[in-house]
Amino acid sequence: MAQIITFGTMQARAVIRDVGRAMNIPYAEVDRVAKLVPAIAKITLEEAVKREPKLEEIYNNSPEIKELIDVAKRLEGLSRHASTHAAGVVISPEPLTEFLPLYKTPNEPAITTQYDMESIETLGLLKFDFLGLKTLTVIDETEKIINKTHPSSLNTQPLSPSLQPFSIRNIPLDNKPTYELLCSGRTTGIFQLESSGMRDILKRMLPGKMEDLIALVALYRPGPMDWIDEFIKRRSGEAKFNYELPQLKEILEETYGIVLYQEHVMMIANKIANFTMGQADTLRKAMGKKLTVEMEKQKEIFVKGAVANKISEKKAIKLFEYMEPFAKYGFNKSHSAAYGLIAYQTAYLKANYPVEFMAATLSSDMDNTAKIVSYISECKDMGIKVLPPDINEGGREFMITGHSIRFGLEAVKGVGGSAIEAIIEARSEKPFASFIDFCSRCDSKRVNKKVIEGLIKAGAMDSMGKRAQMMSALNSVMDIAVRDQRGRASGQASMFELHPASPAVLPDAEEWQEPELLAMEKEALGFYITGHPLSRYEEKLREFSVTPAHELQELQDREDVTIGGILRSVKLIQTKKTKDLMAYFIIEDLYGTAEVIVFPDLYRECTGIISEDTPVLINGYLDKSDKGLKVLAKKIVPIDRSEELKEYKAQAHDRPSVSEPWANGQRPMGSKSASYRRAAKDYGQPAPVIRQKTLTLTLYADTGAENLTRLKDVFSKHSGDCQVYFKIISPKQWETLIMTGLSVAPSQEMISEVENLFGVGKIILS
Repeated sequence: MAQIITFGTMQARAVIRDVGRAMNIPYAEVDRVAKLVPAIAKITLEEAVKREPKLEEIYNNSPEIKELIDVAKRLEGLSRHASTHAAGVVISPEPLTEFLPLYKTPNEPAITTQYDMESIETLGLLKFDFLGLKTLTVIDETEKIINKTHPSSLNTQPLSPSLQPFSIRNIPLDNKPTYELLCSGRTTGIFQLESSGMRDILKRMLPGKMEDLIALVALYRPGPMDWIDEFIKRRSGEAKFNYELPQLKEILEETYGIVLYQEHVMMIANKIANFTMGQADTLRKAMGKKLTVEMEKQKEIFVKGAVANKISEKKAIKLFEYMEPFAKYGFNKSHSAAYGLIAYQTAYLKANYPVEFMAATLSSDMDNTAKIVSYISECKDMGIKVLPPDINEGGREFMITGHSIRFGLEAVKGVGGSAIEAIIEARSEKPFASFIDFCSRCDSKRVNKKVIEGLIKAGAMDSMGKRAQMMSALNSVMDIAVRDQRGRASGQASMFELHPASPAVLPDAEEWQEPELLAMEKEALGFYITGHPLSRYEEKLREFSVTPAHELQELQDREDVTIGGILRSVKLIQTKKTKDLMAYFIIEDLYGTAEVIVFPDLYRECTGIISEDTPVLINGYLDKSDKGLKVLAKKIVPIDRSEELKEYKAQAHDRPSVSEPWANGQRPMGSKSASYRRAAKDYGQPAPVIRQKTLTLTLYADTGAENLTRLKDVFSKHSGDCQVYFKIISPKQWETLIMTGLSVAPSQEMISEVENLFGVGKIILS
């Protein structure tokens, strides 16, 4: 037995970036071209150029980009690197070396095959895919919690009098609360159904049986996704449909005439064209893997078989072509059924055992701050209290306390497994009675000052007194505790036993104010539990329909967005050309964080607003790239002055102002944010005129006459009083500045036309 090798190939977007890097084309320009390739699995550059008009336009008008894409086409599909298949395992009756060569991965301990999975199947060896799902662990942990706590007041399906253990295998598949939860879209934590897109579909589809979930899992994929709206309309009776052939009704009735599963393709081939199921599987593989030669062969066989069944050749060809896109991207139904069942099981647990399910879900993502923040917010919406960790309750992971969830001690930064073990060992005799008692009884070598400081800040010792009081007493108490533990080891009496209430040991101290308490809590845990600085603004955030930070990734590149939160990690930098100040910062809301960029003109407008811990509303748009997601701000207002944002949006200011950096060539020092200039193209027309005195265009000495003629036409169309200079770069990289005698009226439209000829970043306005 061994794992299977897999070869990473140069896919459409990646190969453009690799080739662009080798050709020394600016990253911003290469990134712009790569993003024009549709985000569709296995799409080729040839298909992308035909499918995307903007990409085709750049390809035809820019010699540099044409060369980039032509070189990329020749490299596309070649192996880039080798790695281990995520789930594939090959099994043989004899030692594997009798059948194929093996490979030792350089950075992993695994031994893999040198042949990929397709070659292994061709050899006739048995291949299994073992998929590990964290969700199965969550379900298992929830079962254990239910059987341990038996919270009958929460159980909609109470345990029987004989107290048979609860098992997920015994739940009914028609549970009303489960489907009510699914139809409401409250699916945070539900397998496969968490995304905002899925939640929207659930609220429109209103699933009422397992078959609906199975279909939904298969539909929410590239290809079939285009049929979601039609599926919902047909299911509700809003849209009528007919079967092209009466034989299709039996096969496609469950999916309202839509070819959805891979099994549908096989059944149609069997029923319409007399394929055996083995032949039908060969057809499915050919379609799914886009084997062109094999597809043509199968198409001929399919049409021939259909004609033999008295079906016209025209209808047979139409049916074959209709099946192709579904076979490329579709699930097999057994896979969809398995995923649909797990989705239902997690929904059932959340609907019927909410506290137990959320405790297990929180424990499963303890190391993922963004997920924890999202789940805490979900618990709040469900009416479940999430309590701070407590040294007298629980252990490493989250646990049930009545109808609340208690944080695990492992969530506290700096509190490791050894310290937790020491705390549990010490309290096994009896609970800790006081702060002094805790310090005295816990092994000071494992539970040191740093650990206790983290526990105090996280609220884990709130039952012992005020946080400020314990923090001020920490050094003196720990000094005595260390001496006492050494003394007890040698048989001496304890100082705490002799002076249990000494004021010198535990002085009075005024408790920290709420902002400081919350700040300390966040420092110790990475998030807030007992409160949040934004809580008092929740109604205002709902009023503006702000997008939560954890949902930004699901939006499209350059999509307009409004967000709200607290400013963190504010950083000011200068633009490279004008030395103007601009800002980068993190905005933190109730669900997570996002990075925001503020260009100079907007920064000058809101200098007094951009400071640490300020609650604000921001209108901007997304910039998504390989380096991450950012929000490029267009308007920033304090939450207390939200009417200013309302007025701004009412005036339809939903495109960049004429003086913003993507319009005048400003670029921050040490960054590649010139790529943001392209964003101005996507906002309203007509484009604003940019008031500048000179325009300098960088050209290479060997620029073709055809492009220079086109450039002249562009300048003629946009004549004005801004003088044009050419910076000519020779083959030896010498630069010469030429005054052309031409004058233009620069606008974003004109800049876009020039960029299509010569690439992004070649124009400087001053």
